[in-house]
Amino acid sequence: MHRVGSAGNTSNSSRPRKEKRLTYVLNDADDKKHCAGINCLTVLKASASGSDHLFTGSRDGTLKRWAVAEDAATCSATFESHVDWVNDAVLAGDNTLVSCSSDTTLKTWDCLSDGTCTRTLRQHSDYVTCLAAAGKNSNIVASGGLGGEVFIWDLEAALAPVSKSGDSVEDDCSNATNGSGNAQPITSLRTISSSNSISMHTTQAHGYVPISAKGHKESVYALAMHDSGSLLVSGGTEKVVRVWDPRSGSKTMKLRGHTDNIRTLLLDSTGRFCLSGSSDSMIRLWDLGQQRCVHSYAVHTDSVWALASTPTFSHVYSGGRDLSLYLTDLATRESLLLCQGEHPILQLALDDDSIWVATTDSSVNRWPAEGRNPQKIIQRGGAFLAGNLSFSRARVSLEGSTLVPVYKEPVFTIPGTPGIVQHEILNNRRHVLTKDTASSVKLWEITRGVVIEDYGKVSFEEKKEELFETVSIPAWFTVDTRLGSLSVHMDTPQCFSAEMYSADLNIVGKPEDDKVNLARETLKGLLAHWLGKRKQRSGTQASVNGDVSSGKEITPRSITHSRMEVDSNAENDSMVYPPFEFSTVSPPSIITEGSQGGPWRKKITDLDGTEDEKDFPWWCLDCVLNNRLPPRENTKCSFYLHPCEGSTVQILTQGKLSAPRILRIHKVVNYVVEKMVLDKPLDSANPDATFAPGLAGGPGQLSAIGDGSFRSGLKPWQKLKPSIEILCNNQVLSPEMSLATVRAYVWKKSEDLVLNYRVVQGR
Repeated sequence: MHRVGSAGNTSNSSRPRKEKRLTYVLNDADDKKHCAGINCLTVLKASASGSDHLFTGSRDGTLKRWAVAEDAATCSATFESHVDWVNDAVLAGDNTLVSCSSDTTLKTWDCLSDGTCTRTLRQHSDYVTCLAAAGKNSNIVASGGLGGEVFIWDLEAALAPVSKSGDSVEDDCSNATNGSGNAQPITSLRTISSSNSISMHTTQAHGYVPISAKGHKESVYALAMHDSGSLLVSGGTEKVVRVWDPRSGSKTMKLRGHTDNIRTLLLDSTGRFCLSGSSDSMIRLWDLGQQRCVHSYAVHTDSVWALASTPTFSHVYSGGRDLSLYLTDLATRESLLLCQGEHPILQLALDDDSIWVATTDSSVNRWPAEGRNPQKIIQRGGAFLAGNLSFSRARVSLEGSTLVPVYKEPVFTIPGTPGIVQHEILNNRRHVLTKDTASSVKLWEITRGVVIEDYGKVSFEEKKEELFETVSIPAWFTVDTRLGSLSVHMDTPQCFSAEMYSADLNIVGKPEDDKVNLARETLKGLLAHWLGKRKQRSGTQASVNGDVSSGKEITPRSITHSRMEVDSNAENDSMVYPPFEFSTVSPPSIITEGSQGGPWRKKITDLDGTEDEKDFPWWCLDCVLNNRLPPRENTKCSFYLHPCEGSTVQILTQGKLSAPRILRIHKVVNYVVEKMVLDKPLDSANPDATFAPGLAGGPGQLSAIGDGSFRSGLKPWQKLKPSIEILCNNQVLSPEMSLATVRAYVWKKSEDLVLNYRVVQGR
C-alpha cells in the first residue's frame, strides 16, 4: 500500500485543485481479464444448482466475478465504479459484495448482478485497506484504513431506502463527526440503478453514521471478525493486535509480540484463538481468553501477507513476500512448502480441496490444498519443524537445505493481461510508448485509445529514440500507469493548449488550414455515446443547449471568464473526426466527478445521457455542449523577421510580428514573397496589417493571411518565385517546421524569436 497520488482521488490531495479533472482509462482489448495485481479474492459457494463463484478485486480498480468449473473459470461480470486500487472485498449474506479502495470509499454490489453498484459509503478520510464480515450476522462489516480509522457498518441501516427515515433526522446528523472528533463531510451514498444512471442519496437524509472504533494511532492493515459479529481484531503499523467489541466500538485488549507491521489476521469459529501474520516474517497464535501468544511459527523468510485456515483451525496456509505458500500444522508445528511462484502473495482463499492465490501479478492461480484433510500432504514427508524465533528459519535457508515444493503446477490459472509499467509521451503529444510486465513494447494513439503498433520485445529506450520527432506541441495531458493501464488526465485550461492543422491530422473534407483543438475533439470523441443518448432523451438539439445553459452550474462561471472563446467551426460541432474516434469494442472508462457525490468511473458506452453537471466537470460540458473553450495562454508566438546580412532584398516590416504557434515556415516564406512581389509601400501607421505587430489584437494577425494563403494541391513552396529561404541562428529551416518547433529546437532562447530571410541564388 504505497502512498501515491491516485487517479481519481482529488478530494484528499494536499493542494486544492481548482477544477475537477477528467481522466480516461484505456482498456485492453480483452476486458474479461484484470490488467494489474490482484489484491483480494473471495469465494461464493454454489447453492444446490449452478457453479461456485470467485470474486477478485484488482489494482486495476475493478472487481470481477468468475464462474468456476473443474478446470477453468470464465468471467461473468465486471464491477466498475472505484477510481483507484480495490484493496479488499468480502461477501455479506448471500447476495451482497462489499469492496474497499484507495479512493477512500466502500462500495456495495449486488454480487450476482451484471455489475450493479448499489451504494457508495464514504466515511474514511484516507485509503481503505481491509474489510471483515460477520459470517452469521450478514449485515455487519468492518473497514480499516490508513490514518488509524476503523468503522463498523450495519449494512441494512446504511443501505436502507432514504424514504424510510423521518424528516426529523435530517438536521440531527448534519454535523456528524468522525473518529477524531473533527466535523466530517456527510457521507454521500450514490446508487447506480438498473438503468445504470447515477442518482444521489446523501446520508444526511437518513442520518446513518457507522460505529467508530477509536484507538489506533497509526494505519490499519488487517481485520478479522467473529461470525457472530461480537468480536473484532485489528492490526497494522503499531505492531499490536487490538481486540474490540464491534457492537460499541470499545477496546477490550491489546496483544504485544510482533516486532513489525501486522498484515493479516484470522479468528477461529469459537472466537478464542487468533492467528496473525506480520512483516517480521512470523506467524503467531494468540489465546484471547488468556490474552497471550501461545505459539509463534518461523515458517517464512520474509513478510507474511496472507493467511487462510482449515475450518477446524488445525492447519494454516500462509503466503507473502517470499513468493512461497506454506502449510503448517498448528499443533505439531510441522510445515511444508506447497508451492513457489514468481510474485509476492497478497491474499488466499481456501476452496474445499484447493486454494486460490492472489499475487501482485494480474493472473490468479488455483493450487491443490487438501483443505478437508491437510494431514494427507504432510504425511507424504518433506516437512520441517517451524522454529519459534524468526532467525531460526533464516538459518535453515542459509545452511542450504533448500526446500522442494510439493506442487510444481497449479490446477489451473485464470490469466490476466500484462500491466503497463513504463511509458513515455512522445513529442507529437498524440502517441504514448508503453512497456508491460511481459516486456512487450507498444505504441498507443491516445486520441483514439488504441494500440497502433505492437513492437513485441524490443528495447524501450531504443524505440523511444527511434520515434523521436523534432516537433513542439504543448503538453495538454498527463499520463500514469498506476492502474496497470494508461490513465490519461485532462485538466483545464492546460488541456486546451494544443492545436494542429486538420491537414496534419489527415482529416478529409475539412479545410486543411482549419485549426483543430486536440482536447476538444478528444472530449467530443469520449462523450459521443453520451451525447447521442442525451439527444435521444431530449428529442431536439435546441433543448439540449437550452438545458445546459440554464443549468446553474455552467453559465455563471463562464461569464466570469471574460474571454471564453466560442469555436468558430460550430456548424459541424458534434461530428467526431476519425483521429478522435474511440473504440466501442473495448471502450475507455471515464473517471471524473461533478458538483455532487464524489468521483466515479464508468465505460463511455455505459453512460446513458442522464449525467449532467452533478456528474461531469462543468468545463467538459461547456466544451462539448456549448462549444466554449476557456481562455488559453501561449497559442501565439511573437517573432522578428529581418533580412540576412548582406541580403539585397528588403521587405517593409517593422516591429514584432505575431502568429499562431503552429504556423509553418512555408507560410512565412509566402508572406515574404507576397511582400516582395506586391512591392508597394504600406500605410506607415500600421506598417504591417497582415501580421499585426505586437501580441494584442484580434484574429487579424498572420493567421489571417498565413493560414489561408495557398489552398491548392501543390505544396506552396514548390511554386514560389522567387525562391526564399528562412533561417534561424544561421540554420536553414525546413518549410514544414512550425514556429513552436523552431523556437524549441533551433532558437532555444526565452526571448522573442528572430527569423532571417534571403533569396536562394541560382534557382
